[in-house]
Amino acid sequence: MDSIYFFIGYDKVNQPAPSKINHQHIIIPTIESLFLPSRISLIILLTVMISATIGALVHKSNTKPPEYPSLSTKSAESIRSICSVTQFPDTCFASISSLTNSSRCSLFKGDPELIFSLSLQVAINELLNLSSMPKTMIYKSNDPRTESALKDCVDLLGNALSQIGKSATAMVVGPGEKMLTEEKIGDLKTWINAAMTDQETCLDGLEEMGSTVVDEARLKVQRSKEYMSNSLAILSNIQTVLQKFHLTMHS
Repeated sequence: MDSIYFFIGYDKVNQPAPSKINHQHIIIPTIESLFLPSRISLIILLTVMISATIGALVHKSNTKPPEYPSLSTKSAESIRSICSVTQFPDTCFASISSLTNSSRCSLFKGDPELIFSLSLQVAINELLNLSSMPKTMIYKSNDPRTESALKDCVDLLGNALSQIGKSATAMVVGPGEKMLTEEKIGDLKTWINAAMTDQETCLDGLEEMGSTVVDEARLKVQRSKEYMSNSLAILSNIQTVLQKFHLTMHS
């Protein structure tokens, strides 16, 4: 397994330090083909993951959710409480609340494992949006050095999508399986952290090349990094959060 940045203090999650990795350049005409399969696969995985997670929680819930539930006061308080362990609590609350309302999803008493799953979906959605950034910038650029760095970003963001895709797959469980275990939590941290490192490495490459688009790219990457940081923080604190809600990991 690749080396990762382990978090000793789980109260707040710091951004991972960038790593240097070498990537082969990708020919521009093949860029579009790299993203379409990844996007389709991840969207399918997301749908399965969320459906399976919600289905497991519905089975264990003693109360039937309303047909079209809205975000209740109790659910909002639960999200705020869970998001308080993150480095970006406001971003965490707003993004999860928006996703919950738009999908008309009941939080079933604010279950922390479901809220983590929703935070992961937010992170994947944003990374999918971000994946088109280097391709767009390449077509606008007249600087060969910038184009070279952006081609590396295509590869890096593609790898980040792959890492997050593993996280989505891991959240799909069968009968009698736990959604989260100590081993799975470790794997999820590895994959999310690796995706964040890929993003930072993309920015480092642009900066080293003296690219004029690095500031624009950094702004676009920041939101994605915040969403993944939120998921990572919730995951790192999941045992504490579950205890706060008098819950144990679902099985």
